[in-house]
Amino acid sequence: MALSCCIGQFRRTLAHIHSTAAGSFNQQISHCQKRVYRPCTWINTQTRLLSSRTQQNCTRKLVRNGEDKKLVICVEGNIASGKTTCLEHFSKTNEIEVLTEPISKWRDVQGHNPLALMYQDPSRWGLTLQTYVQLTMLNRHLSTASAPVRMMERSIYSAKYIFVENLYRSGKMPDVDFAVLSEWFDWIIQNIFIPVDLIVYLQTTPQICYERLKERCRVEETMIPIEYLEAIHQLHEDWLINKTSFKVPAPVLVIPADHALPKMLHKYEENREKILLARNA
Repeated sequence: MALSCCIGQFRRTLAHIHSTAAGSFNQQISHCQKRVYRPCTWINTQTRLLSSRTQQNCTRKLVRNGEDKKLVICVEGNIASGKTTCLEHFSKTNEIEVLTEPISKWRDVQGHNPLALMYQDPSRWGLTLQTYVQLTMLNRHLSTASAPVRMMERSIYSAKYIFVENLYRSGKMPDVDFAVLSEWFDWIIQNIFIPVDLIVYLQTTPQICYERLKERCRVEETMIPIEYLEAIHQLHEDWLINKTSFKVPAPVLVIPADHALPKMLHKYEENREKILLARNA
């Protein structure tokens, strides 16, 4: 009996020791977890706050409110339709900022000329050039305006709706390349605010463009056939006049542009008020 009592007491003592040790061990683990994981939680919280602040800053940068709102006009048209001449004319006005196409960038990407390569072999280099065009045009749209009115040569919209579309329809851009560019473009349009208040369409006939193109003798354009200009012309017409291909992001002001320079300068002046008052149209 005495032995049995001793054994029972011994077991109870062991159980108490085990319980006490386990509780102490769990407390130590809990304390360690607090010390180890709390800093991680703090870092994650700060990361989320930083991400939120970054998104807010981006939103403030891209959305035009109050005094930050500038009038954005895109000058669209075929190759050699007179876009550069139009922009040069309006650049003499103090309240107008002019942004030409970044052709110099397309001619020199770390020593490479993707523009010339595309004209030489569009099936091979179309995606390369148009990816870079999309990037540089987006940069143009998002750059800080320096005047109340901004006039741009073409836009990210025509880059996709005209030139990428032409490569694809003519069979010179594979399905996968077109799909990749389209995915990129759709994401940009859905997630980034790209304002356009007016599109000035310099409407020209392909034959006139072809004659002007030959006169200005840009190296990359020497191999452009008139059939290419005809295709580009029809895409412009379907988009901006017939409105049967893609959504037009702004009202369209059509200026017939087959005329010689003196008459074209007169037409630009005739339409100056319509252009500068586009926001109120």
